[in-house]
Amino acid sequence: MSIDIEMVDLARYCPFRGRGWETTVGITKQQAVANREAIVAAADGLFRERGAQAVGLKELMGAAGLTRGGFYNHFTSKDALVDTVLAWAMATGVGNLDRAIGVARARGGDPLAERIDWYLSPGHRADIARGCPYASFAEAARRLDPAAGAHYAKGLAENLDRLAQVVNIPELSEGERRARAIVLFSEMAGALLLARAVADADPALSDKILESARVDLCNRIKVAR
Repeated sequence: MSIDIEMVDLARYCPFRGRGWETTVGITKQQAVANREAIVAAADGLFRERGAQAVGLKELMGAAGLTRGGFYNHFTSKDALVDTVLAWAMATGVGNLDRAIGVARARGGDPLAERIDWYLSPGHRADIARGCPYASFAEAARRLDPAAGAHYAKGLAENLDRLAQVVNIPELSEGERRARAIVLFSEMAGALLLARAVADADPALSDKILESARVDLCNRIKVAR
């Protein structure tokens, strides 16, 4: 299974919505919005792959197809961009999970098993820029400013809530299902991060980490049911 990252309404997550954001000399309001979205999309991918601190504004704006000087037409600071990127990435992650669950249910599949299969796949391992944001930003989350860190925590909690809904073990209480979801996702994310860490140095070990975790988790949820 693959996931699709969609542009969401960035204005919902924009703390800086005054005239300085909406109008830029020489371009329309529509183009300004499109430019802002391009900056956020470029930053999202670069920040996931290398961390926000490692990405300079010149490189970032170049990746968005814009000049460095235009950055401050959209954001008051790099921290403001990081806050927006985290809000967008977390909302996108929850939206993607909701769609994946809906698709699995529509065809009579097991949403949790399908999520595990996709999550611990070679394709997802390679797709750092467009894969699970909770794993991609996990290591950097503790160094984020409070606003960005709060976005990460909120998104992770919502992701766990969604997974708890597909832990199909009738005898478990709501709290027990969420606890099970926390354990499952922690193991999924941990295996993914380890597999990525050794993917270049030892591809065989990376593959084995994914395969072992995937088989074990799927077998455990079958036994539990």
